[in-house]
Order: sequence, then structure tokens, then C-alpha cells
Amino acid sequence: MSAPILPPPTINLAKAMPGVWWLQSRQDWTKDGQQRIDPILGANPIAILTYTPTHFAAQFMNRNRTEDTANQTSHSSKNNTGGIGGYDAYFGTYQVNEQTGEVAHTLIGSLTLSNIGKTFMRSIRISGDELTLQLETATTENEPITRTLVWKRMS
Repeated sequence: MSAPILPPPTINLAKAMPGVWWLQSRQDWTKDGQQRIDPILGANPIAILTYTPTHFAAQFMNRNRTEDTANQTSHSSKNNTGGIGGYDAYFGTYQVNEQTGEVAHTLIGSLTLSNIGKTFMRSIRISGDELTLQLETATTENEPITRTLVWKRMS
């Protein structure tokens, strides 16, 4: 298996984005089809994402967070934030490029100080009540991966 290939961008992404979204899946794949598991957030993290017309907020937590994971820290990878203790949270503004289907998230606040002020690019697709974000990043060992996050609209 490998990372899903996204369909062409849909129209009116910026209009469809506002709402509260609950994470359904988060998968990391290498170019040769090997799945990787994030050692900080785990294979199946819990997460919530909120978009208003101009701002966003995201929170991620390792579903099996323990004292051991509470002491772990991760570094920011290429085009990705870094969390602390099995948790990652950040908020800021965003801009959508309707033609390319990309969203630029610029962080105003973050659990990890080094993330503040950075802009992270994501491909975004919305179909009904499902939002998919995809990005090129790297594992904690700097191995290139494609991360795909699938969200379900809560409101």
C-alpha cells in the first residue's frame, strides 16, 4: 500500500472548510510503500481541527499517552510541527489556494516555541463531510514520507 493519490482540487474549498473536524486516520508512507508509525503520537492519535473563515486551531494526542510518552519530545520536521509528551497543539491563520488545492497554515501560537511564526503547506480536499490533508514531511529519523490525515465534520 502507499499514500493515496488525491483527486483534483474541488471548488470553493475556503467556503467548505469552516467547522469542527475530528480525526479519522493519520497515516505515514514512504515512497516505496512502507508504512511508518510516529513514535510520539502513535499509530492512531486523537485529534480535533477547527477552521473559522480566517483562523484555525489543531490539537493532537497519542491515544495511549502514558508517563513514558509524556517525557518524549519530537523535533519539527520538514513542513511539520513538533510535539511534546505525546501531544501537539497550535493555532493561527490560513490561506487557501483554490487553483492548487493547497492551504498555508501560519502559526501564531504553538505548544512548541520553535513552531511559532512558521508556515506549513498542506494539500486539502473536501468531499461532503470528509476533509483530507496531505503533506510531504519526514520521520523523526529524517526519512521522507507522505502523511495523509482524514477528518470527519463534527459541525
